[in-house]
Amino acid sequence: MATTRTQGDAETGNGQQHQGNSRKHSTASTGGILSGAPAASWHSCYYCTREHFKSIQEFVTHLRNRHCTREGGSFVCRYGFNGVCASLPLDGVSDRDYDAHVSKYHVNQLTREMPPEWGVYSAAQNLPAVLNDPSRGKQSNLFTKKWGEQFVERTHVPASARLPDITHADFAVYLGSIGKRYRWHERRQQQLQRDIPLENGTGGSSIGSPTHLSSVPDIFLKSQLQLHHAPTFKQVFPDLMQSSDSSPATHQQTGRQLQEQLSQYLDVVEVKIAQQVSQKSAAFFHAMTTQHAILAEMEQAAEQVRQLRSALAQLHNSSVVDSFKVLRYAKRRQHYNLTLDKLRLMATVHKTQPMLQLLLGTQDYVAALDLIGTTQEILSAELLGVHCFKHLPMQLSEMEKLIDKMLTTEFERYAASDLNRPLTPEGLLETDSVCAEEDKLVAIVMGLLRKQNFSFVQSYQQEAIATIRAIIKQLLIEVLSRSDSDQEISLTGAGEQALELTLPEWIALLQRSSQALTSILERIKAVVGIMQQTADAAVGAQDTVNLIDSEAFLSASHHEQLRSQLQLLLQAVCHYCHERCANIVSPQSLERSSASEQELSQLSEIVEQFSETTKSICGVSSVPLQLALKVQASRYAQRFHSEHKHKLSLLLDQERWRQVDIPHEFQRIIERMSSGDYAKPEGSLISNGGGNPVLLLEGKQPYALVSASLMLIQMLYEYGGSAHRLPLLASYHSRNVVDLLRCFNSRSCQLIIGAGAMRVAGLKTITSTNLALVSRALQLVLWLLPRLKAHFHTMSGYEAIERDYQGHIKEIENKIHGIVSERVAAQLEAWEARPPIPSQTFRHISRHLVKLHEAIAGVLPEAQIHEIYGVMHRNFKDRLREQLLKLNINNNGGPQHGVVTSELTFYMETLRTLKALPAPQLDNGILEDIWLY
Repeated sequence: MATTRTQGDAETGNGQQHQGNSRKHSTASTGGILSGAPAASWHSCYYCTREHFKSIQEFVTHLRNRHCTREGGSFVCRYGFNGVCASLPLDGVSDRDYDAHVSKYHVNQLTREMPPEWGVYSAAQNLPAVLNDPSRGKQSNLFTKKWGEQFVERTHVPASARLPDITHADFAVYLGSIGKRYRWHERRQQQLQRDIPLENGTGGSSIGSPTHLSSVPDIFLKSQLQLHHAPTFKQVFPDLMQSSDSSPATHQQTGRQLQEQLSQYLDVVEVKIAQQVSQKSAAFFHAMTTQHAILAEMEQAAEQVRQLRSALAQLHNSSVVDSFKVLRYAKRRQHYNLTLDKLRLMATVHKTQPMLQLLLGTQDYVAALDLIGTTQEILSAELLGVHCFKHLPMQLSEMEKLIDKMLTTEFERYAASDLNRPLTPEGLLETDSVCAEEDKLVAIVMGLLRKQNFSFVQSYQQEAIATIRAIIKQLLIEVLSRSDSDQEISLTGAGEQALELTLPEWIALLQRSSQALTSILERIKAVVGIMQQTADAAVGAQDTVNLIDSEAFLSASHHEQLRSQLQLLLQAVCHYCHERCANIVSPQSLERSSASEQELSQLSEIVEQFSETTKSICGVSSVPLQLALKVQASRYAQRFHSEHKHKLSLLLDQERWRQVDIPHEFQRIIERMSSGDYAKPEGSLISNGGGNPVLLLEGKQPYALVSASLMLIQMLYEYGGSAHRLPLLASYHSRNVVDLLRCFNSRSCQLIIGAGAMRVAGLKTITSTNLALVSRALQLVLWLLPRLKAHFHTMSGYEAIERDYQGHIKEIENKIHGIVSERVAAQLEAWEARPPIPSQTFRHISRHLVKLHEAIAGVLPEAQIHEIYGVMHRNFKDRLREQLLKLNINNNGGPQHGVVTSELTFYMETLRTLKALPAPQLDNGILEDIWLY
């Protein structure tokens, strides 16, 4: 145990000093110095492990290049741990001093120790931690200390309580378990050390001694020594091939030396053999003693092998041969069966063409195509290379093309015959009749789908469009043949007529065309429905009737593609029907016809019914026919508006602007317009009964009107009734109503305010009564405007027309009180404050006020009269103040002041008699206000 412990300690010490010893060993081997001799420091570099030098000059050059820095003209030695020289740490010296420093401290060092390797425990201080230590505060001697291990005081770090104390006793178990193995290892190493001198001859001889095997050239150790080769012979006998001029004695001496050398080589080899024999003698004698036993065992093994071979031969003859025959016969039978199946398959393939003829005769196109496809797969997979069928794949391909062409032709023939069937009688829908030859259509479509030929949808669409064009042309020919026109009939390619028809004829043509096209569209819808059902069955849909016996062959993407194509077909055909009907209702058809509202209503009903039918068929609304109807509605609305606008202009030009009695029918029209009821035609409201002097709005607001105003009310009612009966015209009538009201406003303004009525109607003068009647008519329109907007739902320009009417009414009020104010101002300019009282001036002023009141009292409402007289009253006070200032009359109680007071009392009495102002303004406050400037 003591020996084991000592050896473990030695291993621990060796592990700690491994790196230093390795560096020392490398230095000793490089310098060629024997073990134990001191190594010169310049042979190698401490810090560049692979750098070795042969001279001192190389070492000095290496230090200057790799371990020296130049700062200005000074040299700093960096040959040390972490780039700091221990003898010249930070100071820079001159070039000569640097050479002396290197020679003294680095070159002439006889012995040196490897600097300790830096580890975590080598760190003494951390400068940032020392400078930023908050517990030390400000340090006064910080910049006078020299940096190193003693920069700060060392403190003892106690051992960690968490780490256990490891002693030698902790390794006792391990050393005990490994001690036996280690002692065996030591004995083995000592044995090897003793064998090494025996191999080398003597214990003190070197590797290059004559008895060492390395002294024998390698050429003698090869397995084959071919002396007949010149290079080999020259290498074995090098001196014999040098010169042929040498003397015989020389040759004899050379041969003797060669013989001695070869003899020496032989002795070396014999010695090595003897050593090997001595080392392996025990194994050699053991092999010799056991040779007889091995021979006996070999003879026994050979006998057993012979017996085993005999048994295997008997087993092969008795069992294996018969079994292999059974297997061979079974394989042959399998081949015969395969050949028979192949012959039966060939017989079946040989019957393909007759079977195809039979299937095509029964119109089972899907089965025929499946048979062709299956036969082609069999020919390419199982009957490939059969000579008798070498032309059959080409024949089947041609047959497939023929079936494809046959399907296309049959479908086109079926589509033409189905679409050109006679139309159903009126009153019987097309859906009430069964689709012609539905089974045939299913078979054809199924075959086309099996071929993935979707062009039949486009073919059917073209055939449907051609049928629609032919129907329109035929109907147009029938209408023209029944007409009384003697003109020559000229038709264009689309089936449209270049001549003119009467409006009833065009409506009848549109009615018959819509009915015929509806029947055709129902027929097309039925065919498309069958196509869709067939496609659903081909894709294997769960909720469809199984129309095929084979598996589903149509992919989901192709099914979706076909469904969208069929939907587009219905939409395209419906759109084309709308285009053809739109040509019938085109602007050329009704360009010079004066259609009535009833005829336009009939036309609208036909168009709406046909549009709803096509929408129910294809699922979308078509635009062309609706646009054509809107064009006709716009034309009708324009003509309707032109007639009413012209009529209103004539009435305004002939208007005498006198108040007329209001018939009861107009009172009912106003009441209906007030409640938004435009259902009753205006013709049923007009009669020759009596009337009232004024028009009552909402039962209490009286309106005195002229005949033009009454006609305007009737026209507005006609616009509203037309829009109610034909909602298609509402948008057009709403714009036209605004234009009609604008025309009434502008024309009445020109006639009354612009005095145009004196020229066109022969009026001698424009009186205040005329102005009041115009104002009252405009106020009636303002009352009707919100109700008209609610009826038409929207009126573009409503705010503008409202502002125009309000401005016109204001302008009329200014005109009325302006006339009287001018006359009052003219009378006051000639007034003087002197008796008699009342003076002639104030009598004339009172007369003007009374006449104005008589002119407008029965027309304008009381509030508007008060407003007009209020403006005149303010103007009167302003003019009177100016006149008092001019006459230098003051509020001093003198005679002139009394005259002014008497005149104003007379003036106010006149206003009280007329009730021209509100009651609070009729007091005698003017007697005080007139003196306030």
